[in-house]
Amino acid sequence: MTMYFHLRWTITTMILVFLADAYAPLDPVQFYKKECPRARRIVGDMVLEAIRRDIRLSAALLRLQFHDCFVRGCDASILLDSNSTNLAEKDGAGNVFSVRGYEVIDNIKEALEAVCPQTVSCADIIILASRDAIASIGGPSWSVTSGRFDAIASYAEDNLRFLPPPSANFSLLSQMFAQKGFSEREMVVLSGAHTIGITHCGLIQNRLYNGTCRNNIDPTLDPAYAVELRRQCAFGNVSKPLLLNPTSGGYSFDSSYYTNLLRNRGILESDATLITEASGREFALEAAFSPSTFFSEFASGMEKLSNLEVKNATEGEIRRSCRFTN
Repeated sequence: MTMYFHLRWTITTMILVFLADAYAPLDPVQFYKKECPRARRIVGDMVLEAIRRDIRLSAALLRLQFHDCFVRGCDASILLDSNSTNLAEKDGAGNVFSVRGYEVIDNIKEALEAVCPQTVSCADIIILASRDAIASIGGPSWSVTSGRFDAIASYAEDNLRFLPPPSANFSLLSQMFAQKGFSEREMVVLSGAHTIGITHCGLIQNRLYNGTCRNNIDPTLDPAYAVELRRQCAFGNVSKPLLLNPTSGGYSFDSSYYTNLLRNRGILESDATLITEASGREFALEAAFSPSTFFSEFASGMEKLSNLEVKNATEGEIRRSCRFTN
């Protein structure tokens, strides 16, 4: 009887230890301290080097995180390649022509695998790289937890369900952010990511021409700015890139995005709509006159985003390659 009791106690303890590990909360610093103590340094150094070579990657890595986390959580599903039977997120609408930076994550993963095989998840790499990218161009930094696991599936059709379209109005944006647990204020804060990066003429053709080459300009767009945009984006020219925020030069992280919104110079419909409701306009005014408010709340918003629907050991894996499941 005593032997049976001890055996049962041992098995129960092992199960509880396994479950505690599988469902352990993310750890801000200690997670890789023993298994891969250089992990964060390797990520940070490689991100800095990549941005030194191509500053556009700062915005790309931030966008990569948002587009990963907003579709079924921060699980690196956006990194998985398509195959003969499945179109993955990266090749679906909303990602295929607008998301880049994959090679940076691949290179970091390869370096980490060389020193700590199958230890650091691709999901954690995305989160760390995004934070380090923004800090490197003068933006805020924030606390990053570790311990995410990588998804074992990726479906392009999820993009349309979860990623806010550039034509979204305030109501739709609010609904899509609310289903991920974000308030309207947090939505407007995180939209400030558009202070850097580029878009393409195709996404504003309707605002500039309304389907014709006549003078059918969106009345909510500053007329002088509309003329300037028409010079850059001729009717029918959909592929030309242009800055989301010319004031910042595209790659200086600041609060000028909100100043431009208040001047009716938000380039996308999903930008311009943010000040059509009192809650959005209120934060835009705060951010425009107090950049520190924007930085502080953006950092908090990114911390929250980074912990969105995180996978644990029973739901995911640590991939050997970010492009393929094990």
